[in-house]
Amino acid sequence: MIEEVTGASERSIGPDTIAEMRTIMARYPQPRSALLPMLHLVQAEFGYVTPAGIEACAAELGITTAEVAAVATFYTMYKRRPIGDYHVGVCTNTLCAIMGGDAIFAALQEHLGIGNDETTADGLVTLEHIECNAACDYAPVLMVNWEFFDDQTVQSARDLVDRLRAGDPPDPTRGAGPVCTWRETARVLAGFPDGRAHEGPSAGPASLVGLRRARERGDEAPDDGRRTSGQHAQNGGSS
Repeated sequence: MIEEVTGASERSIGPDTIAEMRTIMARYPQPRSALLPMLHLVQAEFGYVTPAGIEACAAELGITTAEVAAVATFYTMYKRRPIGDYHVGVCTNTLCAIMGGDAIFAALQEHLGIGNDETTADGLVTLEHIECNAACDYAPVLMVNWEFFDDQTVQSARDLVDRLRAGDPPDPTRGAGPVCTWRETARVLAGFPDGRAHEGPSAGPASLVGLRRARERGDEAPDDGRRTSGQHAQNGGSS
């Protein structure tokens, strides 16, 4: 698996990162459960999962490099070669696609002069189509380093990547702003918060429609698995 990595750094994992790996491991009853955040920590140091990072994780957890590489190649959030400071993921799954996601992705490829999973020559933006960003209520959606940018258009997407390349990262639609770099995001995902978790909006109006309707109707969550009296009455009193 390790041989599949291209452009791998020869730099070894530093002692501070090893110490932080052990901090992560101490959070779990079974040390190998720490592998996912440890891989994010590797990305925070190198920008991607390097052979040295795989070897360090394996050595600390007492497992094989093949086991670590299997995880690193299974989850798409882990990258096996260098990517840009800003990973731009455009949702091209069904709803986003028909709402304009395909057009946005094609426009960004032309605008940036790169293809899928490629990085601009300045090393700032990597473009990738994503199967689902789990935000269908705001389609078409793209994400920058896993932060949401909702209700996009071709022009707004072009403006967004231009700001990223100009050193003026915008605030995401939901979440703390301005958007972090790829490595900063990876460090947060490794379990080292940046203190901004409660900044910015979280759920927006479209996501809360169901909750609002439930409150208007007086619906309540079942107690002990039983339906509420209101639901019982709506169903004609049947059990």
